Amino acid sequence: MDELELLKKDWNKSDNQYQSFSDSDIYKMSHRKSSNIVKTLFYISVAELIFWVLINSLPFVLSDTMKAQLEEMTHSWLYVGMNILTYSVIILFVYLLWKAHKAISVTDDAKKLMESILKTRKIIKYYVLYNLLIGLISMPLGFYISISDHPEIAEKLSTASTTQLMVISAVAIGTTLVFLGLVWLFYKLIYGILIKRLNANYKELKKIEV
Repeated sequence: MDELELLKKDWNKSDNQYQSFSDSDIYKMSHRKSSNIVKTLFYISVAELIFWVLINSLPFVLSDTMKAQLEEMTHSWLYVGMNILTYSVIILFVYLLWKAHKAISVTDDAKKLMESILKTRKIIKYYVLYNLLIGLISMPLGFYISISDHPEIAEKLSTASTTQLMVISAVAIGTTLVFLGLVWLFYKLIYGILIKRLNANYKELKKIEV
């Protein structure tokens, strides 16, 4: 239980002992907590950016086979375009979270703090939706690139029976759904917990405003 919840619990136990705590005291605690939460979200987003850079860079160092495959994929404008878009969105997300943290850090008004919290929630929401959408697009795109870059695969598919094509399609759809489920679970665990805490701060500030 955090200090704000402890304060509220103790405050409710006594009519007089904690009367010295004002709305201003509650605001300061919510402000500090909100600032720390958004700072943590910013650090997580930076770590995510570094993670994806490493994921795309390590194969060039660790495996000649994977390096050759990736170099082959870089000839596809779809693959290059998706990578540019992905990194651009992550960098934009990092910037927006940094900006949100700065906005929360300097505000001394409950209403503005509430607006900053709502804005941060929207940033996270749209980022998660983007990642789910890009996952939905990138998986079929990856299958398409693999087929187009490997004529032997395309030849096998052209001679496959209807049942075989149905099985392949089912596996592709199942793989995509599992991937999207893992992405959703990741963001639910990592960002969801922090967003819940931001929501709790927002509710406390709303009580002060009322």
